[in-house]
Amino acid sequence: MKQLVCCALLLSGLSSTGQTVSAQKDSTKVQELTEVIVISRQASRNKNSNLLSTLDQYLSSHEQVDLIKRGAYAWEPMLNGLSSERSVITIDGMRIYGACTDKMDPVSSYVETTNLSRADVKNGQAGNAHGASIGGSLDLVRKKSGFGNNRFSTHLFSGFEFNNRQRMLGTDLQYSRSRWYTDLDFTIRKAGNYRDGKNQEISYSQFSKFNLSAATGYKLNEHAQVEASVIYDDARDIGYPALPMDVSSAKAVIASLAYTRHHLSNTWQEWETKIYHNKVTHVMDDTKRPVVPIRMDMPGWSTTTGMYSRIEGESSSHQFKLTASAHHNRSLAEMTMYPNDPNEKEMFMLTWPDVHTWYAGLFAEDNFQLHRKWTLNSSAGVAFQQNQLKDEAGVKTLQIFYPDMQSVKNRLLKNFGSSLQYQPGSWRFSMGASYSERAPGVSEGYGFYLFNSFDRFDYIGNPGLKNEQSISLNGTIAFANDRLSLKGQGNWFHIRRYIVGMPASGLIPMTIGASGIKIYEQVPFATIYSASLNASYGIVSGLSVSAKAIYRRGFTNEQLDLPMMQPLSYGVRLQYASNAFSAEASMDGAVKQSKFSPLFGETAAPAYTIASLGAGYQFKWKKNTFQVRGGVDNLFNRYYTTFADWNRIPRMGRNLFLNLIIGFSEPLKARL
Repeated sequence: MKQLVCCALLLSGLSSTGQTVSAQKDSTKVQELTEVIVISRQASRNKNSNLLSTLDQYLSSHEQVDLIKRGAYAWEPMLNGLSSERSVITIDGMRIYGACTDKMDPVSSYVETTNLSRADVKNGQAGNAHGASIGGSLDLVRKKSGFGNNRFSTHLFSGFEFNNRQRMLGTDLQYSRSRWYTDLDFTIRKAGNYRDGKNQEISYSQFSKFNLSAATGYKLNEHAQVEASVIYDDARDIGYPALPMDVSSAKAVIASLAYTRHHLSNTWQEWETKIYHNKVTHVMDDTKRPVVPIRMDMPGWSTTTGMYSRIEGESSSHQFKLTASAHHNRSLAEMTMYPNDPNEKEMFMLTWPDVHTWYAGLFAEDNFQLHRKWTLNSSAGVAFQQNQLKDEAGVKTLQIFYPDMQSVKNRLLKNFGSSLQYQPGSWRFSMGASYSERAPGVSEGYGFYLFNSFDRFDYIGNPGLKNEQSISLNGTIAFANDRLSLKGQGNWFHIRRYIVGMPASGLIPMTIGASGIKIYEQVPFATIYSASLNASYGIVSGLSVSAKAIYRRGFTNEQLDLPMMQPLSYGVRLQYASNAFSAEASMDGAVKQSKFSPLFGETAAPAYTIASLGAGYQFKWKKNTFQVRGGVDNLFNRYYTTFADWNRIPRMGRNLFLNLIIGFSEPLKARL
């Protein structure tokens, strides 16, 4: 039955459009369709009750985003059921590579909800503007006050979660003049171990972090400006209960300088060029685990320097955008093993052998208004990528398995796609198709004895892998009027040369207790499809109800199920807002996972349903605004785990939370 529902949604229409896209008011203007996750402290605009929760909670509300949970911190985003290697995640368009071989430091972990305004989601091939992708892209856009407000404002915010005793403190400041602005934001979080629905303490689930974000802009003249920004994120003592190791330190420094010019001519409206540099340092260790077969330190480093230049224009019925981007990344990771017997020698191994990646790409987009009700969106891109191993010892180590491998590998990556939209009044129909390619990730190509605790195999990369090739279809049927909105969306991916780790006989694993060794190989193809249905209805003024349902399925050419595929999941939310008061009640759940992958160590996730409540009140006193919000997640303290929980670690039990946000705003005298 679930398969029939998914097929019906998939065939109902095909496009990559947005969660918050409404009917176009001006049908004579071409509008780029993009999906937006709004991240705001305004409860009326927010789908998340806990306004000061981590970014992971906001992203999980989107039907195309899944998050793999290995602990209470730094969940790994997946788009359309595809692993993170198949997507591009950026911050303000900047490419950032994680430094952890176990994916414990996704790009999303280096920003905070307090310094973000939204997350832009692009589906499939449409996400190739800043890097080769087949799953799509997720761009985390930071907030900025901009020019001309002549205002100083600040917020103090504090939050507390009772289950894991998480304390959250922070502030932001915005200063805006006609010629320049400055934004500053810093946040501190500290949490202990959480408890599940059986009131059991989940050891090694604590974390603490400090995040600082600063940006300033200066207007050179009426049509030109420069902007500089920096992010410093420092997380310490991060536990991962689903893994055999924790993280003692995860640091990132992300800096950029941008130049923007508006109104270049009647055709070209805006030109932006940005240069950026970032460095990520990630240190895994097991010093706080009481009993381990052998002690290990596993530090990793990732440094990326890049740029992009984007120009946008409009001519007749066309709106177009051209993006040129380039970056260089260096990824290095190592492992030192300390035997319990002090008379034995330490062992050292490079797990990422100093891999250098050079990337340069060109991506063009065009939105063509064919008719008042018809829009054609087309895009195409090409990129060159080179991987080079700089560590001679690392090259020789991999040559044990691949005697003929070279230290340099060049690749050409291509993508193109198109979608057609028809919008007669309150209805919107769209359909699209695309082709895209992506290169193997650092671990897939050059990883050396990377232990996967999910299936308990050591993984070895394969430098001879070819580009993955994806053909995708996507579509949407939507309806919206003053009270009712409906959206059905489907995606289908047929991925040739699908990269996956497969067991290799005759090889001895490095990790004590490992089940064997898997080497990354390419099966002829894999198929992944997903479908979602969203609906909302305004019952009376201030009172609304919304519901959603999501399903994904993935399998190889031999009908082997792929792991981490979302079973039929659902959610219902009742919201009320009147003047300064707002409240909501929600229910979320999933059916038992019937399709799972024992080959990859997966077990079926049981069915579950949880309920949550939240309420908030906002008022003003003199020049200050006060916002208080509280609630409870997992109201009935259900014990549950989901398809995305690594090694089926249980989720948090009943959790009460409280937010307090105090705002102050002062107009500044205009300068003559």
